Amino acid sequence: MALCILHSRARVGIYAPAVTVEVHLSGGLPYLSMVGLPEMAVKESKDRVRGALLNGRFQFPVGRVTINLAPADLPKEGGRFDLPIALGILGASGQIATDRLERYEWIGELALSGTLRPVNGVLPVAVAAREAGRELILPAENAAEASLVSGLDIRPARHLMEVCEHLNGTRVLPTFVAGERVFVEPVYPDLAEVRGQEHAKRALEIAAAGGHSLLLIGPPGTGKSMLANRLPGLLPALSEDEALEAAAIRSVSDRDLFDPARWRERPFRSPHHTASGVALVGGGSNPRPGEISLAHQGVLFLDELPEFDRKVLEVLREPLESGHIDISRAARQARFPARFQLIAAMNPCPCGYLGDNSGRCRCTLDQVGRYRGRISGPLLDRIDMHVEVPRLDLSRLSEAASETRETTALVRQRVDTARARQLARAGKANHVLGPAEIERDCALEPDGQRMIQQAITRLALSARAYHRILKVARTIADLDGLARIEQQHLGEAIGYRRLDRGNPAPT
Repeated sequence: MALCILHSRARVGIYAPAVTVEVHLSGGLPYLSMVGLPEMAVKESKDRVRGALLNGRFQFPVGRVTINLAPADLPKEGGRFDLPIALGILGASGQIATDRLERYEWIGELALSGTLRPVNGVLPVAVAAREAGRELILPAENAAEASLVSGLDIRPARHLMEVCEHLNGTRVLPTFVAGERVFVEPVYPDLAEVRGQEHAKRALEIAAAGGHSLLLIGPPGTGKSMLANRLPGLLPALSEDEALEAAAIRSVSDRDLFDPARWRERPFRSPHHTASGVALVGGGSNPRPGEISLAHQGVLFLDELPEFDRKVLEVLREPLESGHIDISRAARQARFPARFQLIAAMNPCPCGYLGDNSGRCRCTLDQVGRYRGRISGPLLDRIDMHVEVPRLDLSRLSEAASETRETTALVRQRVDTARARQLARAGKANHVLGPAEIERDCALEPDGQRMIQQAITRLALSARAYHRILKVARTIADLDGLARIEQQHLGEAIGYRRLDRGNPAPT
């Protein structure tokens, strides 16, 4: 047989488009050519494949070998095509049986010894292979990751010889058994460990129930980071589709970053304030996901928010609204999901003690204005809740130590109940309600209409802030188990727009 065809998958963002690997042998001087937009790592596969075949006691064909990776206009990268290329050469030269090649998809990098090495981005490949109705043969180290996709037959292998023996019928590659997976139940920090700060805890519960973004403002050491770290534990459990989508992003980003045992865990990303725009939203000549995509279906925590470069923060505006990020380069375009829940923390002024009873702040109004001006109005407008986290004095802190505090598990029960009401009513969390859905589900009584009109006038609220107040009020009503938004719900939601009420005067 002079022509052999196998099926594999490329990597574009978090997707795995089909690639047909065609190997053709013909007469002429010995030469191997590879076409189909292969990048350098793919071009180098000819040397890895040659070494693997020779060390496996196979014959490398004498003559012209043409390898086509179709479609021709799709860039190919990495060592993932080594295994199908090697099998294509063996099949075209008649050294292995080819009657069962059509039923499988192949992916894996080859060592010179013929050992199969793991590759990145296996989870999207597994999803696509299941949709195509084929079995997947891949390196053994990738099997646990691929097995997260239910309804897919996976046959892991450790060496090229094992795959060849399977095709020749001398040895069957066993199907990976899902029971071999080890899952670790997510463990999150307990909310009960935070003393005091009942107002901020209430805001955190509302944020978790409705998926709202939250900005915590307070002096150093008041518990802002502690509160932020406890948000993932309050969020409802991920569905299988949500968990797979979040896991797929980690899979294509870095294989060492992805732990199949923790695939159901909500992501929590906390980039340093020196992070660049590319690090935050993704990019590069070959687009990779950034922190906002790695936080998909989870939490993105930005501590010391004003210390981030303003241009870096501005790139958050679009994904906060759309839930995805489009990265365009001259030769590549990619779309990554970015449905993250933003929680940020900041000091009230450069020294951090504005409004504190200690009287330590000596910042001028101009200094405070410049400090807060590092965060643009449009970005603040997109943050649903701005909440103060004041410093507790020693006597109050001692009292809080003896109080019985609510645990994460108890608060999460209320959050789950409220989120279930939202899904039953609109099929989505409140923070993603559209204008028509807000009009339908967030209707106000006449007293509420007057209250929100006064707030708009006094605080000069934008239409976006108006809608966000209504969505927060809707979540508060859901936590109370009420079908309509009442005045106390609306008043509480307006109270969470702290930065819309102006700055406290410096002491």
